[in-house]
Amino acid sequence: MLGGKDKGKKAKVILVFPERDKVVVEGLNLIKKHLKARKQGQKGQIVSKERAVNVSAVALVCKSCGKQTRVGFKIENDNKIRICKKCKAET
Repeated sequence: MLGGKDKGKKAKVILVFPERDKVVVEGLNLIKKHLKARKQGQKGQIVSKERAVNVSAVALVCKSCGKQTRVGFKIENDNKIRICKKCKAET
């Protein structure tokens, strides 16, 4: 994450919503949701749940150098390959 209460943390992206430019990241941007008791004798509870974050608030982490990076592309033999802008390694 690039900003907010979870700034600097690294985690996996679980869901992507391209039409809304949002992603859900595992264990980040947690909210508390209060659940009502459904049956007699059952207790209500408070559950932590991940909430969607704007795509601009997250960055890709390079596998080889381990730093936050932007993505570049190079074309080899009619194949488009994604590369790290910092170390030029394939991601």
